[in-house]
Amino acid sequence: MEHIRYAAAAVQTDFANPLNRAGMRKNTDRILQLIDSAIAGAAPFLPVKLVTFPEFAHAAPVFPTVKELREKLAVEIPNEHTERLIAKAREHDIYIQSGSMLELDAKYPNHVFNTTCLINGDGILYKYRKVNPWIPYEVHSSPHDIEGYEEELFPVAKTEIGNIGTAICYDWIFPEATRQLAINGAEILVRVSAYMDPWNATEPMDWWTVVNRCRALENMCYVVASNQAASLKHYPPYSWSGGSMIVDFEGRILTKASEGAGEKIVVAPVDISALRHERKVRKGHHLLAHLRTEAYPAYRKHIYPPRIDSAEEPSYEGNIELIEAAKKQLAE
Repeated sequence: MEHIRYAAAAVQTDFANPLNRAGMRKNTDRILQLIDSAIAGAAPFLPVKLVTFPEFAHAAPVFPTVKELREKLAVEIPNEHTERLIAKAREHDIYIQSGSMLELDAKYPNHVFNTTCLINGDGILYKYRKVNPWIPYEVHSSPHDIEGYEEELFPVAKTEIGNIGTAICYDWIFPEATRQLAINGAEILVRVSAYMDPWNATEPMDWWTVVNRCRALENMCYVVASNQAASLKHYPPYSWSGGSMIVDFEGRILTKASEGAGEKIVVAPVDISALRHERKVRKGHHLLAHLRTEAYPAYRKHIYPPRIDSAEEPSYEGNIELIEAAKKQLAE
């Protein structure tokens, strides 16, 4: 059996946010250059086969309403940006987890999604739409909340470099998201993130590191996590300290970008054969095999959102109302 071992590269970005669709091209130009840099930097060593990017690397939700996002920034997928990534993946024979972009889909006309794509030289292997927007601020939709939504919420791509799944930023604070990816077969969990201070990769909280390590060990998966490292000038009102990292399936940090804003690329080995061997032979701490799924009655009760009206556009004010209603429901 072929031994599957290669390098992954977690890239962090420091871009000015585009205010329209045309402005996205400059970000994609730089993303392509960063891919070339990741490949060139690792060329004398273990070859890079997976390159990942942060949330909103292509475009951030810089407008407060769905209407403005739809009119000025949201794009259908596939598009010119995914086509350029496909060509770059084909050039280097690699897989690319795109930075996220705001997505339109004619099937869901009242909604804008926060979407990332896993791409290789053959095309888009999956689209992942953020299931847990950072409410109340984020007004793009969760596919979970849309009546009649038919696509897989947590897709996993089975590839020759391992089974890859992703979740976006706030999704990772909910262990259920990555657990579902692992149950769906994921061996590599990609975190496409824009996590800011004080919850980012800085003390005293350092949620970024805590969560990445915990999700790796509890799911017996590699974690490849790319975070925004935009300066306050580029991404007000928050500051960003990056900290992009790669963690092995026992929670060891294999590499981590130094703290502070700015573009960085970190590279580490991913040994899928070792992971598969551990999953096969391990008896203790096999947290997937030890999972008592039916022991948790909390998951039989609907909590958020307390009501679903897929014809209504999400808004900050609407999100606040739903959060308060969910809190009352929990108190009952």
